[in-house]
Amino acid sequence: MRVAAAAAAGTLRPTAATLLFSPPHQHLRPLSLHRRVTQHLPFARRRRDSYSTATVAAQQEDSGGAGGEAEGKAARRRRARESPEGNFRHQLDMCSRNADLTTALRLYDAALSPDSPIPLSLHHYNCLLYLCSNAAASDPDSSADAAQRGFDIFARMEADGVQPNEATLTSVARLAAATRDPAMAFSVVRRMATAGIPPRLRSYGPALFAYCEAKDADGAQQVEAHMDASGVVPEEPELAALLRVNADKGRADEVYRLLHRTRALVRQVCDTTAQVVEAWFRSDAASEAGVDKWDPRKVKEGVIKGGGGWHGQGWLGKGPWSVDRSEMDKDGTCQRCGERLVCIDIDPSETDNFANSLTELAIKRETRDDFLGFQSWLRRHGPFDAVIDAANVGLYNSKAFSFSQVNSVVNAIQRVTKSKKLPLIILHRNRVNGGNAKAPHNQKILESWRKAGALYATPPGSNDDWYWLYAAVSCRSLLVTNDEMRDHLFQLLGTSFFPRWKEKHQVRLTFSGHGPTLHLPPPYSIVIQESEDGSWHVPTTTGDDIEKPRQWICSTRKSSK
Repeated sequence: MRVAAAAAAGTLRPTAATLLFSPPHQHLRPLSLHRRVTQHLPFARRRRDSYSTATVAAQQEDSGGAGGEAEGKAARRRRARESPEGNFRHQLDMCSRNADLTTALRLYDAALSPDSPIPLSLHHYNCLLYLCSNAAASDPDSSADAAQRGFDIFARMEADGVQPNEATLTSVARLAAATRDPAMAFSVVRRMATAGIPPRLRSYGPALFAYCEAKDADGAQQVEAHMDASGVVPEEPELAALLRVNADKGRADEVYRLLHRTRALVRQVCDTTAQVVEAWFRSDAASEAGVDKWDPRKVKEGVIKGGGGWHGQGWLGKGPWSVDRSEMDKDGTCQRCGERLVCIDIDPSETDNFANSLTELAIKRETRDDFLGFQSWLRRHGPFDAVIDAANVGLYNSKAFSFSQVNSVVNAIQRVTKSKKLPLIILHRNRVNGGNAKAPHNQKILESWRKAGALYATPPGSNDDWYWLYAAVSCRSLLVTNDEMRDHLFQLLGTSFFPRWKEKHQVRLTFSGHGPTLHLPPPYSIVIQESEDGSWHVPTTTGDDIEKPRQWICSTRKSSK
């Protein structure tokens, strides 16, 4: 089998490489095992002459064949599962789950056997390519062999006329990156866009990280520009890689630009990124970057234009930097250099636009009348100074929902709000009407909330996240929850406004024997800040430990201390 695979590699690998770099039709030539020629636009069109068992069954039904309408859906599904294609798919899925490339390749080779060939679908190929790209990226000992088999499989897929999708081509890009060929990985993404397949962030990762690993800052910048043109926004790993390669190359202007992009997109950095930032400020290139003299008026204008916390006028000052970790006091004063951090305001129009976007999304995913009914109720009973995600609070550190725990938080937040009005408590109707809600002491708590007009029970089948988030945004109120709001629902919001809003409005809590402790939003913005004298403060993430003091990178010019 090794001999056969080696022979196939020599024939097929050039086909895969040519596919990525040449015009669409240049790479077509007959293959020993697939003699038909498929036209590429720019990838091969879906094959028309291959039939799976499921396809044949469907055609029999349409023509009144055996089984026909009398055969139930369950029977048809069972027959599809038990077909050679279905069984092959199941076995490949198990290989994918167990990261078992060896077995997957054995199954693939058996499927190509002339004695019992199995037509391969897009799903089959995607499983195989995913396994090959994973092995090529993670196992140095077998990287070259896994990448070669992956390219061979992709070449066969193309020759077989199976149209690739984003997942297919992302795996091919990962294969290219594993062979330390960032140009090939990038060409896959460009061809993806040309073919009308929208690239995703994961599609760009192989090329971007491969260029950065190769210390090719120009290539990485091209990938970043292509991402921007495609509307794909980098996240912290991509920004950290770009920062590192430009810092290593001493490209001070690019590091400055990327620090500000990190400020806008990420705001706070993990420890790995923090180390990249610290290494930059300690470098000779950072010492040499900047100007001795600048116009304070322009710097001030930049601060006002940017909304505070940064000026965007470039590196200010000259000479070595003094860099270390620090903490802020309760007012936002750096304990190391004495710089007072600022609170960056949110434009009220941004809040209104965000509330409108929430409404549009919610009525698409919730029963329209239910959500509009809630908005009407909120107009009658609101506004509220605080909103409580009661499900999150009531289940804090407990498997059983606790009404008394929610009530203790209700009383605590009521004491710190301006109006002293009871906060809005959002709770699913099933919690309000069933379970331990029927206990007399819990009934008493619920009745007190109802009388105050502070309880809203969301209807059956609804997602209460939409309700408490909309209420908090539209009322400009505090939101009491330990929910980090990272799941799919919040990703739908797709806006840089949301993390800024959370920072100013989310109240987290912990419990002790003395009751709840509220962790109110700080009076300063937890975001990378650039001061008017050129110093920098970069916040690091705290993880799940709410009570642990946040560490900041404090970087000032030694000459200014």
